[in-house]
Amino acid sequence: MARLEYNELKIGTIFTKNEDPDPYQVLEYAFIRMQQRKPVTQIKIKNLITGKMLDYTAHQNEDFREIEIDQMPVIFIYQSHGEYWFHEKGNPKNRFSLTSEIMGDGCQFLKSNAEITAMKFGDKIISAKLPAKVELKVTEAPPAIKGNTAQGGTKLVTLETGAKVNVPLFINEGDIIRINTQTGEYAERVEKGA
Repeated sequence: MARLEYNELKIGTIFTKNEDPDPYQVLEYAFIRMQQRKPVTQIKIKNLITGKMLDYTAHQNEDFREIEIDQMPVIFIYQSHGEYWFHEKGNPKNRFSLTSEIMGDGCQFLKSNAEITAMKFGDKIISAKLPAKVELKVTEAPPAIKGNTAQGGTKLVTLETGAKVNVPLFINEGDIIRINTQTGEYAERVEKGA
């Protein structure tokens, strides 16, 4: 584990801090230099074991270690009571679950048999990373009403996973659309429904 300076905690870095064995990932980074004081780094970090987010001020005298996280392909099976169940690709007997807190908002776009990447810290699977974009079928869509521009020309539709997203008025039931899993927003129509 390579030692990191407090000002090297850039966005995306995975590290441990001081005596805390849990892995953290940097989500936001700001280097702050104040008059008459030592500079500090303000970061927003996510605990990769618990899924909790926190604001943290990193100082020069702290001990940070960069860590390696192993990645492995896994298949999503199903969701039940806030638990998301997966199995290792090619090994259906090796099953595990992750909570919705650890999965984050992107989990609403998971459909059965989708392949994603699990993150492994030592022997423990700590999180899963969805692809940046996924393609999903629209299962419910209200008809577009001519002249309905008060809402900016969008409507709320339901996808095959149960997720609801705002889409342009021309999207209809049966269409396949691409969704950005980080933002939860509509990206484009992939295929027009029959």
